[in-house]
Amino acid sequence: MKAPIAAVLLLVGMVAVSPAQKSNDAIQKQIKALHAEKSIYLSFDGNASKLMGVASNFDDSETKAAGIQAMNFAMAVFYQGQQINAAPDTINFTFWPMSKKPRFATTGSWVVDLPSGALDLGAYRYAAKPSENMEYLNYKISRGDLSKIAASPSPVKFHLAGQNFTFTSDQLQLLRNFLAVSDNK
Repeated sequence: MKAPIAAVLLLVGMVAVSPAQKSNDAIQKQIKALHAEKSIYLSFDGNASKLMGVASNFDDSETKAAGIQAMNFAMAVFYQGQQINAAPDTINFTFWPMSKKPRFATTGSWVVDLPSGALDLGAYRYAAKPSENMEYLNYKISRGDLSKIAASPSPVKFHLAGQNFTFTSDQLQLLRNFLAVSDNK
């Protein structure tokens, strides 16, 4: 009698500590429930899934002051199969400035002004497509740092290679939605 009870308790314990998983179907439903279908996209190529968020442009006055035509950003996570087994610790994050002349070809850092103080996210990895007037400022940002930015109660100002920008309310909402959707719970 003790052996079956012990086995049941062991199984219950294993279920209680097993990590949560979220299927791509559940992720699609969450994207829809958040009304984020126009900014968060999920794709599956047969082996891996990609979850991607694409932001609207930054304010025209800020991009003009930086000497660029427009700028937005995108973020993505990749995972094997059709379910996310663990919230990703690192998120691929890229600013997409559009400019007739390269404005960010030299190295520069990304520093975010938070109520708790400056958050220095380091230098970007640079790539460009001159024929399309596009530059790509690539980062690997921790989930924790992205959460700090998304949780800020006030407009979030930041400095990118010496240029000043402010995350719009829509962009901050995208960060919050992306963090929620990419969580495995």
